[in-house]
Amino acid sequence: MSSPTPRMIAVKDGSIGWMIFNNPERLNAVSLDMWEAVPKIIAEFESDPEIRVIVLKGAGDRAFVAGADISQFEAQRNNPESVATYEDATTLAFETIARAERPTIAMIDGYCIGGGLGIALSCDFRFAAEGSTFGIPAAKLGLAYAASGTRRLVDVVGPAFAKEIFFTARRFTCDEALSMGLINRVFTRETLEAQTRDTCSIIAENAPLTVMTAKKIVDETRKAPENFDADYCDQLIERCFSSEDYAEGRKAFMEKRKPAFRGR
Repeated sequence: MSSPTPRMIAVKDGSIGWMIFNNPERLNAVSLDMWEAVPKIIAEFESDPEIRVIVLKGAGDRAFVAGADISQFEAQRNNPESVATYEDATTLAFETIARAERPTIAMIDGYCIGGGLGIALSCDFRFAAEGSTFGIPAAKLGLAYAASGTRRLVDVVGPAFAKEIFFTARRFTCDEALSMGLINRVFTRETLEAQTRDTCSIIAENAPLTVMTAKKIVDETRKAPENFDADYCDQLIERCFSSEDYAEGRKAFMEKRKPAFRGR
């Protein structure tokens, strides 16, 4: 599959779309061209009905993503206009991942810091290898973290842990991240990819419309009560009940066989 920059790799592997942050010499720190490539890669994955799950990972064996590429800040974040351009690109990248219809998994091996943790938090869930480390060093750099990213962190770990992460700006171990709910599972480095693939296979065998509906309704429930759209949720549910996949699921159950879902 195509990518607008060699620092981002897009690979279709059966039912999995792999999005790889490919800047290993800088621990996969994300440059502006990489931020801008994220929405384009997600759009290409979402246009392929054979792709059922999107997995994000870092190239090499040292980092998922060790934050934004700070070496670019002097040239690309040095005045209000350039800051706004950069922030627009990062916000669009985070939002595109978060709003993807396909389930998204961050497969973390190594450093997951700053913007890297923001990317992981934009995914539906996070698997990590033992020895991975997590943190948001904004307080050590004098910059502010976006409200949308802060909200995602609070949604995942709650306000008390979110404040600890921000106030201390320290690195957290895998065990600490797991205990606060920042990550879903911890595996050995040797089994991380196999376990991720197993989860992708389980998801891919299920009805895509049901999975997408569950994702959208869960996200809808996170909104303030006055913004919750019950009619929208009802429409999503009705779409499942009127789908060919629902008919196939019933038929397969009666015939005692695995259903062949097609996402329609």
